[in-house]
Amino acid sequence: MVVDILISACLVISGLFGLVGSFGLIKLPDPMMRLHAPTKATTLGVGGALIASMLFFYFKVGQFSFHEFMIVLFLFLTAPITGHFIAKTHLHLVHKPGDLPPTGTDRPWASYESDEERARIEAEATGPQQG
Repeated sequence: MVVDILISACLVISGLFGLVGSFGLIKLPDPMMRLHAPTKATTLGVGGALIASMLFFYFKVGQFSFHEFMIVLFLFLTAPITGHFIAKTHLHLVHKPGDLPPTGTDRPWASYESDEERARIEAEATGPQQG
């Protein structure tokens, strides 16, 4: 009885996250805001359904579902990274470095600075090296 309630709760919660994520994808005004909704919905919605399935197979069938565990682990690791890559691409396609607010340091936003440029700036700041 307790297992059935736990499985049902995981399914209801995952359904709610899926619904909220879909609604956010449609209604949020900015592409960066729209990106946030489906990444959370994917991670928590699909993850909750897979966890409910794992609980069912473990407690009702008597088998541990290693495949579903690996899917949940892969999903929890890759969905935020994918969202970060899409956000960074949007940042580079839409915004120029001058459009962004200041960082509060002498360094620009990390997305807009190469390692070679940073090494050159640091070399100029320290002056000629004495050997």
